[in-house]
Amino acid sequence: MATHKVTFRVYYEDTDAGGIVYHARYLGFAERARGEAMRAVDASVMELLNDFGLCFVVRQASLRYRAPLRLDDLMEIETALIEMTPARLKLCQTIRNAGGERETAVVVDVELACLRAADMKPAKIPPRWRDAIQKLEAGEA
Repeated sequence: MATHKVTFRVYYEDTDAGGIVYHARYLGFAERARGEAMRAVDASVMELLNDFGLCFVVRQASLRYRAPLRLDDLMEIETALIEMTPARLKLCQTIRNAGGERETAVVVDVELACLRAADMKPAKIPPRWRDAIQKLEAGEA
């Protein structure tokens, strides 16, 4: 698996007064897509918490807006692993309009830190999880 792709639809709750997706909603879409990507590689975030007492938190996120999405549009979100250190992940998430010319709407670069849930201190990503997450690496066949 080179990357993970998931499709969502834009609803009224996602739009602003002008009928386009409100800028902050893209963070929520990206979060959902990350969760689906983790599930697809058999790496449930609840398993990480329940079995290891660990969680991922957003350390840094940046968004580049390129084109708007509108009410009722279908979007495809592609999630790719860019870098993994012992306790961090860097992902690139590309949000495209899933119809027509598949224009890129937003690119989200996000860095996640693995923390112990009990004290919020950095922790190493467990080996099974590292192996699973590696499947999201961009360019992997």
